[in-house]
Amino acid sequence: MITTILALAAVALLVAADQITKLLISSHYEVGESTHVIGGLLDFTYVQNRGAAFGMLSNQRWIFLVLTAVIIIGICWLWVKGFIDHITGKISAVLIVAGGIGNMIDRIAMGYVVDFIDVSPLFDFAVFNVADCCVTVGAVIMAVYVLFFLDEKKLQPLMAKASENADAEETASEEPSDEPVNE
Repeated sequence: MITTILALAAVALLVAADQITKLLISSHYEVGESTHVIGGLLDFTYVQNRGAAFGMLSNQRWIFLVLTAVIIIGICWLWVKGFIDHITGKISAVLIVAGGIGNMIDRIAMGYVVDFIDVSPLFDFAVFNVADCCVTVGAVIMAVYVLFFLDEKKLQPLMAKASENADAEETASEEPSDEPVNE
């Protein structure tokens, strides 16, 4: 219970940090405006991203909203059901959920995501934000969790149920129909 409360507090803090930084950038910069923060390493560049990473699927916000909601609900369900039981998985879940919520707020409120962290002076990379950092770091940690800490025994009942459902659907589709066949 305490872990869940701490996780919710962490999600709230990360979403707040994301939204505050986006508000600061969008209220003090014009779109496309850039400032050198650390010469040759980091710029703040205000970009309105209407797609995913690198602007892919531009203007398809409903796809991102639905996909993000499904991922957040899935992670929360896994957490509540006890499938995410190691600290690595919990940290990953908090980061992914917080990042998803942060970008979801932008997509719902404005139709685009505010991006501003620009490392292109050092790397040729897309402009991103705090929520994107959360999702990316969370995904890497999730990979570590799945590879090294996931208790596969806990997932066996879930996988067995999924297999039973798939078998039942397959059997139902193979049963002969009472409909007459026209030849």
